[in-house]
Amino acid sequence: MTILIHDADRHVIETPDIWQDYVDTAEIKGFEYNLTYDTQHKAEQRALRLGQSARVVLPPTLKLGEYPLLNCWNEDIQIESAKVFHKSIDKRKRAAAPNTMLQDMDDTHIHSASLFPNVASYIINHQSISHQASIAYARGYNTWLYEYCSHNPVRLKGVGLISRHDPSSMISQLEAIEKMGWTSITMRPEIIAGHHLGSSAYNEFWQACEEKGISIAFHGGSNLQAPTAGTERYTSRFALHACSHFHEMQLAFLSLLDAGVLERHPKLKLGFFEAGSSWLLSWLWRLDNICYTEFPGLINNRIKMRPSEYFKRQCWVTIEMDEPCLAQVIKTIGHDRLLFGTDFPHPDHLHFDYTNLETQNADIKPAELVDILQHNPKQFFGY
Repeated sequence: MTILIHDADRHVIETPDIWQDYVDTAEIKGFEYNLTYDTQHKAEQRALRLGQSARVVLPPTLKLGEYPLLNCWNEDIQIESAKVFHKSIDKRKRAAAPNTMLQDMDDTHIHSASLFPNVASYIINHQSISHQASIAYARGYNTWLYEYCSHNPVRLKGVGLISRHDPSSMISQLEAIEKMGWTSITMRPEIIAGHHLGSSAYNEFWQACEEKGISIAFHGGSNLQAPTAGTERYTSRFALHACSHFHEMQLAFLSLLDAGVLERHPKLKLGFFEAGSSWLLSWLWRLDNICYTEFPGLINNRIKMRPSEYFKRQCWVTIEMDEPCLAQVIKTIGHDRLLFGTDFPHPDHLHFDYTNLETQNADIKPAELVDILQHNPKQFFGY
C-alpha cells in the first residue's frame, strides 16, 4: 500500500544566527540569546572531578541575557545529554535547512510535514522574558520559518508560533500568521505569564481562531522555565519528563473544557501533541462518569455534553505507533481523531520505520492507517 504520509509533528532546528538575523536587537534588550561553549580542557577537568564517564564535551549552555534558558538543566543532565545527543547530530543538522530536511523526508518516505519549533518554544515562553522580547522572538521565528517553508510550500507546512505573554497582542499575532497563508498555530499547554488556557484573557482570541478557521496544536516539553506539571515537586529529568507531556495535555483539555471554551466555540479545532493518546482513556472516563455526573447544576452553563463528546467533535491527538490501548482509543474517540508525528529529529524518537507501518500495531486497520497518516492531518491542519 502506498501512503502519502504527512508527518504531523516534525521539528526544525533553529541555529543561533536566526536570532541575530530575524529579531530586532532593541526589542530583546536584556534577553539576548547567547551560548557558552564547552571545551575539551573542561571535559578533562570534569573527568578528574567526577570520573571518566564525565569526559565528554557538553552541549552549549543556553541563556536569555542572564537567565538560563532551561529549568533544572544541571551538570548531570548535561553530561548524559552529551552522550545521547550525538546519536541525532546528523538528523539535527538536516533539520536546520529546508533542502536537507526534504532529503531526510525523502529517505523515510514522508511526503509532507507540519513543522514545529525546537528552542523557540522555550525562548518565547520563558517566565522571565519581557512580553516585548517574547513577541519579537515569536515574530522573528515565524518570519524565518516562512522563508524556510517557501523552499517547497507543498511539502513543508509552517505552524505559526504564538507568544502568550501579552494576551492583548495575540489576535494581531494571529492575523500576521494568517497573512503568511498558514492555517495552524502552536502554543504551550502550561500556565504562561500567569494565565492557563481557560483564562478569560484569551476569550476573544479563541473566537478569532474559530472565525478564521485556524487550528491550535498544543505542544509542550520538559525543562521549560515556567510552571509545568511536576516542577512543584520534582527536579530530576526522569520525573519531569514523565509528567510534562502527559499531564499537561490532560490539564490543557480540562482548562478549555471547564472554562466553556469548547461549548462556546464548537468549530474550534484543537490538537494535543507529543504525549501519545493513552492518557485520554482514563481521563475521559473520569471526566464523563465521575466529574460530569457529580453536581450537574454547577456546570450545566458551560459543559452541556459529556467531555468525551466535545473531544470527538473538535479535538485531535497524536499517537505513538507502538503504544498500548490504541484499539480502545479508537473505540472511544474514533480513528478519524488520530494523527501521527515522527518528532524528528529528537533523540528519543529516532525509530520511525516506514517499511513496517502496517504490521507495527495490529490495533490499527489498514484503512484506518491511511486516514491517520494521510487524510486526518488535512482535516486538522486545514491543508
